[in-house]
Parts: sequence; structure tokens; C-alpha cells
Amino acid sequence: MNKWLKRGSLSVVVSAVIVGGLLVTGFHSVLNATDTESFCISCHEMNVNYEEYKGTVHYKNRTGVRTTCPDCHVPRDFAPKMVAKIRASKDVWYHLLGTIDSKEKYEAHRLTMARIVWRKMKETDSRECRVCHAVESMDFEEQQGRAARKHKKMAKKGQTCIDCHKGVAHELPEDYDEEEDV
Repeated sequence: MNKWLKRGSLSVVVSAVIVGGLLVTGFHSVLNATDTESFCISCHEMNVNYEEYKGTVHYKNRTGVRTTCPDCHVPRDFAPKMVAKIRASKDVWYHLLGTIDSKEKYEAHRLTMARIVWRKMKETDSRECRVCHAVESMDFEEQQGRAARKHKKMAKKGQTCIDCHKGVAHELPEDYDEEEDV
């Protein structure tokens, strides 16, 4: 019999595989639990933008297709998802500090928060938007004239969804100035 097996190494290997499996399963479960709309709005701070979102076409529309918070704010691929989760950990800290725990505080920080999201979307070429809104799949003949013209030019000009669609799922901040973003 192999000397390695004689020393009880088999039980160590089996234990390591079981513990590893439990860790992977636990990690996967936590990822899935934090990728839900109910998790996102469990902090009362997020109810301000959740109520706004409920009045948009992304929440209710003629086709019945609904996006949720994670669809727009959490990447699907593993590495970008992990980066997003790490970045989002600051939100827990701000929650504990009470940074945006009232509508007034939320509004005071709205432009800063929006700019962070807009910058990320610009950097990723609106990756999460494009899961549902791929330019290659758009039927320009079915779009209204202005939208069709703009979407056709978008790629040529190096633009991305967020360049034209700020405020599509949440209200624009009161102090937002479109001229400053140009």
C-alpha cells in the first residue's frame, strides 16, 4: 500500500474536498443572494431610487419585460462582478455611517452617486445595458426617426448608451447640468 495513504492522508484529502465544496457552495449562495432586487432595496436608502424606477419603462411596459437593480448594476461575468461587489462594499460602510439615510441626504449626494455610475457605464461601454440592448439587434426601421439616426451614429462616434440615456431609470439630479458632461 502507498506510504502516503498509510499516514491517513486520504482522510485529509477527503476532508479538504468537502470543506472546499462547502466554501464554494457558500460563496456561490452569497453571490446569488446579493444579486437580487430584494437585497438591493433592503437598505431603506435605496427606496428613493427604487420608487423612481417603478415609474419607468424598465419596471413596467407593454411587453412585460422587467429589469431589476442587479440587471443594470451588477455585471454577469465573474471578474467584473467581483470588482462591482468590492466597490459596492463601500455602500455598507456609508449605510452604517448614515450618509444617505434620509431623502434630503440622498438628494444631496445624488449627483455624486450618479456620476460614479455613469463613469463606470462609460468605461464598460454600457456593458449591462447591452445585455438587452445590443445595437446589432436593433431594427432601425421600427425605431422613431431621431432614435434610429442616433443609434446608427452611436458606434461611429464612439458613444455608448449612457451618453444619451442618463435619467432613463432614475431621475436626474436637480443640480445636473448636461453642458458640464460634454
